[in-house]
Amino acid sequence: MSLSRSVLAGLLPVLGLAACAPTLDWREVRPEGSGAVALFPCKPDSQARTVTLAGAPVRLTLLACKAGDITWALAHADLADPARVGAALAELRAAASANLGAAAPRELPLKVDGATPNPASVRLELAGKMPDGKPMQEQLALFVKGTRVFQATALGERLGTETLEPFFGGLRLP
Repeated sequence: MSLSRSVLAGLLPVLGLAACAPTLDWREVRPEGSGAVALFPCKPDSQARTVTLAGAPVRLTLLACKAGDITWALAHADLADPARVGAALAELRAAASANLGAAAPRELPLKVDGATPNPASVRLELAGKMPDGKPMQEQLALFVKGTRVFQATALGERLGTETLEPFFGGLRLP
């Protein structure tokens, strides 16, 4: 065996380990004041601002990070009025579709342990374009606990189901 072949043979196991190095470093996150538990593949940053949702100003908190060419996010807001929950979920759904210019989102199964049943709770798969014309895919889950609404989002050029399931499957409201 030549020297270059033996060096290559010695490097193959190391290269194989490097190829298996996780891009996604999953961790449990408990956003303060949300009552939620989520699995994020990266350490999310948190920011909050006041937005109008279902006709009234609310404080919306967003946790987000980027890993594996995907932006991962969980937003939540307490509406304080159960009568506004359905309208808020409908607005969040419409905004997500409009942001990508997505037509005909595909509905996917959604199960969030501890969530309050609501007919507007849904998991969606969207395909569209960013304002600069770049193609983009998005999956989002809209759900509720009491008067608190949630939107979990994965946004990227290509979304693989195996990557998304830990995130969406890890959502719970104990």
